[in-house]
Parts: sequence; structure tokens; C-alpha cells
Amino acid sequence: MGHNLQRKGINYDVGTYTRGKEKSSRDEFDPSIVQREMEIIKQELHCSAVRISGRDIPRLVAASEFALRQGLEVWFSPALIDEDEHGMLNYFEECAKAAEALRKQSPQVVFVAGCELTFFMKGFIDGDTSFDRIRTMMHPWRLLLSTVRKGSFHKSLNRFLAKTAKVVRQHFQGELTYASGPWEQVDWELFDIVSVDYYRDEHNYKHYRKKLRDYFKSGKPVVISEFGCCTYRGAENKGGYGWNVVDHNSTPKRLKGDFIRDEEVQIRYMNELLDIFHEEQVNGAFWFTFAMPSYPYDEEPPLNLDTASYSVVRTLKGGQTGAAYPGMPWEPKASFAALAELFKQP
Repeated sequence: MGHNLQRKGINYDVGTYTRGKEKSSRDEFDPSIVQREMEIIKQELHCSAVRISGRDIPRLVAASEFALRQGLEVWFSPALIDEDEHGMLNYFEECAKAAEALRKQSPQVVFVAGCELTFFMKGFIDGDTSFDRIRTMMHPWRLLLSTVRKGSFHKSLNRFLAKTAKVVRQHFQGELTYASGPWEQVDWELFDIVSVDYYRDEHNYKHYRKKLRDYFKSGKPVVISEFGCCTYRGAENKGGYGWNVVDHNSTPKRLKGDFIRDEEVQIRYMNELLDIFHEEQVNGAFWFTFAMPSYPYDEEPPLNLDTASYSVVRTLKGGQTGAAYPGMPWEPKASFAALAELFKQP
């Protein structure tokens, strides 16, 4: 079916540090490759928008400039992981200035003031790292103890988002949003667009659509800032936690168990969720994600980290380049063609 999404989008990572300051999700940032990837996102995938995430402001700006030149709307999405409130506000102020300079080149810039900050920022729930905080959230008694100690994370998050919105709006004149987790009760009065990273999984399968409808109560446009699944059987039931099947402590890294690689899983998930978004009149949706260079493809199934990847391309190892798109360090997966076909339809 055709899709009435105003924003047909994909996520694009310029390098995020989730496992300590020294390990980036994208080691290499080659401007000529990034420029070509933005062309591909626009021309081949038929996207109208791209959410550009990562820590390094010059990288965010460079990728955004390439995207804007293609006529893509840029969702400028700075990601500083495991920082405290003071550090985050300073960082967002710098990012807002950079985003405003971009917006003066093209009005098609939306500022994303953080992503799932209860997980990715210090202070709202117990835990030193994002992985510790995810563990707190997954265990009801830990979360209860955290709430006793720190108070409601919803309240403290909204207090912080109010400060953030104020700081960002002092420097950035465009539309403002926040990429929320579905467990976060955000005060959407602070923002122009309601955004949620909304994966479907076995836990929310029955009430996925009903919960989605709740986001329309503010009367503002609703955008799915992330949705997607990994490339193995059963990944559709894990949704946003499908990545957690890689043993990062083994050398080389490997999958934790026997997973059957299946590229069709991504396509079914994509079709089913885009149909829901179409029927519920969601304003836009961003597939997660274009590439995951830190989860490369390998012929050996236990070492094939791309199986645990959400991307529409499989990253090749050791400087190899693909035949389909010469010079690119990846090959398209089946989901690449499927997304292109869905987004091409009027």
C-alpha cells in the first residue's frame, strides 16, 4: 500500500560512544563516503528525512550539510552518553548553535534534544552507565529502590527537558523535539513535535496500537523516531533489545548462541509497522538504521554480527567494498530494497 507519511526517514549514526569514551560505533568517518550515503538515502531509498545521531559536533554538521544538499530534512540528534545535567546542558547549547548555522543554510532542520535520556544520561535512575540503568529499569525492585532514592524519573526528566528546551531555543529557531522512550512520560508542551522510539516486541504486541494513539493527545504531529528489528528469526519479538545477543567479552566478538539469520524478518516487521503508522496517521517514521559498522558481516555464522544488526546494509570487514555500490564499505540487505519500494510509493 502507499504510505501517507510526511516524513519517510532513516536513522544515520556518525559515531556514538555507548561503551565508554574510547569505543565509537563508527571509527571511520570518511566525508566522501558520508556524502555518497546521503545521496543513496535520498535517491535510492526515497527518504525525505534522515535522523543524524552521534557525539562529535563537526561530524554531525558535515553529515547534515551533505543531507541538506540532497534536499533531505535533517533531524539533528546529538548524543552524549553517560553525562550529567551540567555537561549535557553545555553540550546542547553548543549543538544548538551548530544546528542554527545549518538552519540558516536550509530551513529543513529539526533539533532532537536528546534520546531516551533516562537510559543514556546520568541522574534520573540508579546506574553509572547506560547498561547499568537499563538493568535497573528491567528489574522492578531495583527501579523501586531507585525511585525511593531519587524520586520519580518522569518528574526529574521533565525538569531537565524544560531547562534543555530553554537553552536550545535561545540559540536555535527551528522545530524542537525529543526522542522519547515509551516508558517515559514526557511533557510535550515543551516541544513542537512528539517523537518516540517505538519498537514493537512480544511485550507490547497486543497494545502497541492503543499506546501509539495516546501520543496524539497533545494535538501535535507524532513521529516514530526509531523503529526496526534485527536480522534473525525471533528478532521481531525482541524489538529494541534484539541487539543484546552479542558477547562483547569474547575475542573475536560472537553471537551468544545459535541464531538463524533471516533477512525476511526485517521486511515483514517493516511492512507491518509502516501499515500501522499509515492507518494511525503518524506524521513520519525513521527506520533504525542505515548502517551498523561495529556489527560487521562474517561468513562464519557465530561471528556474523550483522545478524544482530538493525541496518539495511551489511558492513564488510577489512576495507572490502561492495559490488552493488562500488566504493561503499557495505552491501545492501533485502530490507534495503523493501524500504526503497515502500518509500517510493506516493
